[in-house]
Amino acid sequence: MNRRIYMDNAATSFPKPEGVMAAMNDYSTRLGASPGRGAYAEAQESGKLMYRCRERINELIGGSNPDHVIFTLNTSDALNMAIRGIIHPGAKKRHVITTWLDHNSILRPFNMMASMGDVEQTRVKCDPVTGLVDPEEIKKAIRPDTGLIALLHGSNVSGTVQPIREIGAIAKEHGIPYLVDAAQSLGHIPVDVEADHIDLLAFPGHKGLLGPLGTGALYIKPGVEKMMRTVREGGTGSFSELDVQPEFMPDRFEAGSHNAIGIIGLSEGVKWILDKGVDQLWAHELELMKVMIEALNDRDRMPNLKLFGPQGVEDRCGVFSIRIDGYDQPVTLSDVLEKKYGVLTRSGIHCAPLAHKTIGTHDLGGTTRLSFGPFLSIADVKHAANAISEVCIASAEKSAVGQ
Repeated sequence: MNRRIYMDNAATSFPKPEGVMAAMNDYSTRLGASPGRGAYAEAQESGKLMYRCRERINELIGGSNPDHVIFTLNTSDALNMAIRGIIHPGAKKRHVITTWLDHNSILRPFNMMASMGDVEQTRVKCDPVTGLVDPEEIKKAIRPDTGLIALLHGSNVSGTVQPIREIGAIAKEHGIPYLVDAAQSLGHIPVDVEADHIDLLAFPGHKGLLGPLGTGALYIKPGVEKMMRTVREGGTGSFSELDVQPEFMPDRFEAGSHNAIGIIGLSEGVKWILDKGVDQLWAHELELMKVMIEALNDRDRMPNLKLFGPQGVEDRCGVFSIRIDGYDQPVTLSDVLEKKYGVLTRSGIHCAPLAHKTIGTHDLGGTTRLSFGPFLSIADVKHAANAISEVCIASAEKSAVGQ
């Protein structure tokens, strides 16, 4: 099997646009300087390239100030910065609202804080079939001491896309900071922080934005930073005569030398998305999703397959979790799809135990997941669907013989 079809874009995107590696190579061979750490030409140019990345991200998300794009290591890092910046022992309001579909990057920080008595949590349950949360249930969970609403936009398990705009309107109405984890949506689905009423947007650079691993960001709506404390302090290259963290953005939240090579590569990934147009990329993903959903819902070809999450393209992104009767361990299905058909997937609990409890797969070892990226074609999706169909039929025939 020479053909290799990468369908693990929910973990990290592959391949990357050519400009990403070209920019990283140019930086590493021509510049090499730490942005903001010198007055010489190479350091100045590195700083300008890094700021261009802020500008491009700000444009993509409809932000109001590039200086409020804070570079992080990944989404987990961004979420920790937001969560611990808003909710801490000195905060007056320490009740938080999350959902059962959230990733461990939201669940674990809150659970750690709860174990120390620093936070009280309300987790709103989601529909076990679609995975959707009812905005009215979020509204009902609000208390006088609610200090943060935090939730995942697109599920890395079921592909469910939550109604973030409706929930954001509720948060705004009640004056509660609103944090959205866009790990599976940004770069795939149009996101507008103003229209969606988002105060804090956390996202990776290496998934939908098509940059390298080790990159991510947190957008902090202007004014919200005044509600936050810093969670790390250190060198910034600015106001070095002071032994306290600068108050201005972005330096207030960016301590230490930057991952310049990664950020410069990320900038080209974002440029590629802006040039293509996120609306057009989303339209392409919708076409791929339609092909996959139609195939997975064909009972003649997939007699013993279970697709989790929304059964149509509405309220979902290009993340598909499946189980096939006869494959008790999802990893076994992944192994067959790779070795026999060259389809690369990820199996397991996907760092989202409550999501798997919601859809009923936690105690079964999870699901096998296929996830889309912009470089996949309809032919690729049809190949994967045909592979799954062959596995389904072979498993059904084996089961029939066994009976």
